[in-house]
Amino acid sequence: MIDTLSLLSEYDHDRFDSRHRLVIAASQRAKHLLQGAKPTGYSRFTKPTTIGLDEVMHAQVEFLIGQDARQAIKEAKRGKESEVEKMAMTAITEDAREIKKELSVYVDDSAAQAEPAGEE
Repeated sequence: MIDTLSLLSEYDHDRFDSRHRLVIAASQRAKHLLQGAKPTGYSRFTKPTTIGLDEVMHAQVEFLIGQDARQAIKEAKRGKESEVEKMAMTAITEDAREIKKELSVYVDDSAAQAEPAGEE
Protein backbone atom coordinates (compact mmCIF):
# COMPACT_ATOMS: atom_id res chain seq x y z
CA MET A 1 0.00 0.00 0.00
CA ILE A 2 2.93 2.29 0.54
CA ASP A 3 3.56 2.17 -3.23
CA THR A 4 0.04 3.41 -3.99
CA LEU A 5 0.18 6.17 -1.40
CA SER A 6 3.38 7.47 -2.91
CA LEU A 7 1.63 7.67 -6.29
CA LEU A 8 -0.98 10.07 -4.92
CA SER A 9 1.47 12.95 -5.12
CA GLU A 10 2.20 12.01 -8.75
CA TYR A 11 -1.36 11.68 -10.05
CA ASP A 12 -2.14 12.72 -13.61
CA HIS A 13 -3.35 16.34 -13.54
CA ASP A 14 -4.90 15.95 -17.00
CA ARG A 15 -7.26 13.19 -15.85
CA PHE A 16 -8.02 14.59 -12.39
CA ASP A 17 -8.67 18.22 -11.68
CA SER A 18 -8.12 17.61 -7.95
CA ARG A 19 -7.18 14.94 -5.44
CA HIS A 20 -10.77 15.06 -4.26
CA ARG A 21 -12.02 13.73 -7.62
CA LEU A 22 -9.35 11.04 -7.54
CA VAL A 23 -10.50 9.88 -4.12
CA ILE A 24 -14.17 9.92 -5.16
CA ALA A 25 -13.43 7.85 -8.29
CA ALA A 26 -11.35 5.37 -6.29
CA SER A 27 -14.01 5.04 -3.58
CA GLN A 28 -16.73 4.41 -6.18
CA ARG A 29 -14.58 1.72 -7.77
CA ALA A 30 -13.92 0.16 -4.36
CA LYS A 31 -17.68 0.16 -3.72
CA HIS A 32 -18.25 -1.70 -7.00
CA LEU A 33 -15.57 -4.22 -6.06
CA LEU A 34 -17.19 -4.78 -2.67
CA GLN A 35 -20.54 -5.35 -4.39
CA GLY A 36 -19.04 -8.15 -6.47
CA ALA A 37 -17.46 -6.53 -9.53
CA LYS A 38 -14.35 -8.24 -10.82
CA PRO A 39 -11.02 -6.38 -10.91
CA THR A 40 -10.07 -5.23 -14.41
CA GLY A 41 -6.75 -7.01 -14.33
CA TYR A 42 -4.16 -8.52 -12.08
CA SER A 43 -3.43 -6.52 -8.95
CA ARG A 44 -0.78 -7.17 -6.35
CA PHE A 45 -3.10 -5.73 -3.71
CA THR A 46 -5.79 -7.64 -1.82
CA LYS A 47 -8.05 -5.00 -0.28
CA PRO A 48 -10.84 -3.60 -2.49
CA THR A 49 -10.05 -0.01 -1.51
CA THR A 50 -6.42 -0.32 -2.58
CA ILE A 51 -7.34 -2.23 -5.74
CA GLY A 52 -9.84 0.53 -6.62
CA LEU A 53 -7.23 3.24 -6.09
CA ASP A 54 -4.66 1.29 -8.11
CA GLU A 55 -7.09 0.79 -11.01
CA VAL A 56 -8.07 4.46 -11.09
CA MET A 57 -4.46 5.63 -10.86
CA HIS A 58 -3.41 3.40 -13.78
CA ALA A 59 -6.43 4.36 -15.94
CA GLN A 60 -7.85 0.84 -15.95
CA VAL A 61 -11.38 2.13 -15.29
CA GLU A 62 -13.18 5.03 -16.91
CA PHE A 63 -15.27 7.56 -15.02
CA LEU A 64 -17.54 10.42 -16.04
CA ILE A 65 -17.65 13.97 -14.75
CA GLY A 66 -19.94 16.94 -15.19
CA GLN A 67 -23.00 16.72 -17.44
CA ASP A 68 -22.07 13.23 -18.68
CA ALA A 69 -22.08 11.92 -15.11
CA ARG A 70 -25.46 13.52 -14.34
CA GLN A 71 -26.94 12.01 -17.51
CA ALA A 72 -25.56 8.55 -16.66
CA ILE A 73 -27.06 8.77 -13.15
CA LYS A 74 -30.48 9.66 -14.60
CA GLU A 75 -30.33 6.74 -17.04
CA ALA A 76 -29.31 4.36 -14.26
CA LYS A 77 -32.24 5.49 -12.11
CA ARG A 78 -34.65 4.98 -15.02
CA GLY A 79 -33.22 1.51 -15.57
CA LYS A 80 -33.64 0.62 -11.91
CA GLU A 81 -37.22 1.93 -11.86
CA SER A 82 -38.18 -0.10 -14.91
CA GLU A 83 -36.50 -3.16 -13.42
CA VAL A 84 -38.49 -2.75 -10.20
CA GLU A 85 -41.71 -2.38 -12.22
CA LYS A 86 -40.92 -5.58 -14.15
CA MET A 87 -40.25 -7.44 -10.91
CA ALA A 88 -43.54 -6.19 -9.44
CA MET A 89 -45.48 -7.25 -12.54
CA THR A 90 -43.81 -10.67 -12.43
CA ALA A 91 -44.75 -11.07 -8.78
CA ILE A 92 -48.36 -10.07 -9.52
CA THR A 93 -48.53 -12.51 -12.43
CA GLU A 94 -47.10 -15.32 -10.30
CA ASP A 95 -49.60 -14.55 -7.52
CA ALA A 96 -52.45 -14.61 -10.03
CA ARG A 97 -51.30 -17.99 -11.37
CA GLU A 98 -51.09 -19.37 -7.85
CA ILE A 99 -54.60 -18.16 -7.02
CA LYS A 100 -55.93 -19.60 -10.28
CA LYS A 101 -54.30 -22.96 -9.44
CA GLU A 102 -55.88 -23.00 -6.00
CA LEU A 103 -59.30 -22.11 -7.42
CA SER A 104 -59.04 -24.73 -10.15
CA VAL A 105 -58.68 -27.42 -7.50
CA TYR A 106 -62.02 -26.40 -6.01
CA VAL A 107 -63.69 -26.19 -9.42
CA ASP A 108 -62.38 -29.62 -10.46
CA ASP A 109 -63.59 -31.22 -7.21
CA SER A 110 -67.15 -29.95 -7.59
CA ALA A 111 -67.35 -31.15 -11.22
CA ALA A 112 -66.12 -34.64 -10.24
CA GLN A 113 -68.79 -34.96 -7.52
CA ALA A 114 -71.64 -33.96 -9.87
CA GLU A 115 -70.99 -36.80 -12.36
CA PRO A 116 -71.44 -39.76 -9.94
CA ALA A 117 -74.74 -38.30 -8.73
CA GLY A 118 -76.10 -38.27 -12.31
CA GLU A 119 -75.21 -41.96 -12.92
CA GLU A 120 -77.41 -43.31 -10.11
